[in-house]
Amino acid sequence: MLRVGLTGGVACGKSTVAHMLAARGARLIDADQIARELLRPGEPTYYKVVSHFGPGIVDIAGAIDRAKLAELAFSGGRVQELNEIVHPAVIARQEEWMRGVAAENPRAVVIVEAALILEAGVGKRFDKLIVVTCRPEQRSERFAARQGVDLAEAREEVERRMQAQWPDERKVAAADYVIDNSGPVEQTEQRVAEIFAELKRLAEARAAAEPQSTRRNTEENES
Repeated sequence: MLRVGLTGGVACGKSTVAHMLAARGARLIDADQIARELLRPGEPTYYKVVSHFGPGIVDIAGAIDRAKLAELAFSGGRVQELNEIVHPAVIARQEEWMRGVAAENPRAVVIVEAALILEAGVGKRFDKLIVVTCRPEQRSERFAARQGVDLAEAREEVERRMQAQWPDERKVAAADYVIDNSGPVEQTEQRVAEIFAELKRLAEARAAAEPQSTRRNTEENES
């Protein structure tokens, strides 16, 4: 199995690339979706976050209001506090999922889509890292369209969120593959196809080598 991290800045098109990879046969998990599940009432992480940030982030139904939590974390300079609570639980859930995939298909290419792979210091958990980029102004335009807000508000929010992330230049320097998502979707599709073909070859090669490695380790242990 090949473990691949997929990351990039706010509104760069990570999810678009993730779905393109999944359409080609990659197994995909979204760190943000895991976080949503972990923050549901009844989950241990839910109680840790509410205890730490206070009942003001809980709505009338007892659920965490993610907008209020984001406002408190990003505007209040408390992103690191939130990450220290949520990230370990997200990583544990990812590892559990990947073990299940490996048992089911040792030749799988697994993709973990997450915004803060590098910032959280977990890049080494992956065999390969894909970074998605786009032009700065596109982030605001895409965010505005996605959230249904005007461009000025989107620009302000993107800038605020990017303060908690590495700049593209630093991410690119750490990447094994870079996908520039600034152009036509066909261009992105072509780059995704090229990268996935290589990832698939690497996964196949690793799966073929693992039985030999296992036998060699067994023989060495017995001797």
